[in-house]
Amino acid sequence: MRVQSLTLVAASAALLAPAALSAAAVPPPEGPFAHNEGAVTAADLLARMHTCAQVSRGRYRTDDGAPANVRVCGTREAVFWKADLDVDCDGRPTARCNPRTDPSFTAATAFQQPDDRHLSAEFVPYIVIPAPSGIWDHRAHGIGGGSVAAVIYRGRVQFAVVGDTGPRGLIGEASYATARGLGIRPDPSLGGAASGVTYIVFKGPRVTPVEDRRAAEAEGERLARQFLGAG
Repeated sequence: MRVQSLTLVAASAALLAPAALSAAAVPPPEGPFAHNEGAVTAADLLARMHTCAQVSRGRYRTDDGAPANVRVCGTREAVFWKADLDVDCDGRPTARCNPRTDPSFTAATAFQQPDDRHLSAEFVPYIVIPAPSGIWDHRAHGIGGGSVAAVIYRGRVQFAVVGDTGPRGLIGEASYATARGLGIRPDPSLGGAASGVTYIVFKGPRVTPVEDRRAAEAEGERLARQFLGAG
């Protein structure tokens, strides 16, 4: 992991009250999310993003010391960017995400479950978005905790939620569960992907409770189809 993720202050959280989507929480599957026949594909989504209408005022770095060359692009339905994937193991400690497995581990995520517990990076597919700054403020685009994302890597699509915030100048980070779902080595110190990862975050509906994996997958599929239909 590049650096520890940052937690939004209470005032910011108040601005991000989600429109609820309910569904029964289920234990996460062991492998990547298996799409049904006819599901939206990575190729479908990538074809929709052939041009970039930049919505960020500047550009992000993928790591400390790297060039600032990542733009956040936008459409009426979503925002998207292309970057690396650093593995975020922050949140509730588990067997694979804890201070022993991740030297930069912190037991907190910017967004929490309804029971006030922090998310589990091992079991909840989530992405990390930069904290609001002069470069870009996700809140101005209707995005916050529980917003649904589609993460694409080498032909795979993993639906996730916005679950944490990171440094203001860096972009390209997702949870252990997201990396695993994409076939990326999920080790927070030695894993991740150096490039080639596309993040799409859909505006509008958010998943409640934020840890509900089934709801994120169902809503992600619906929003992805809507996104493609608008192209």
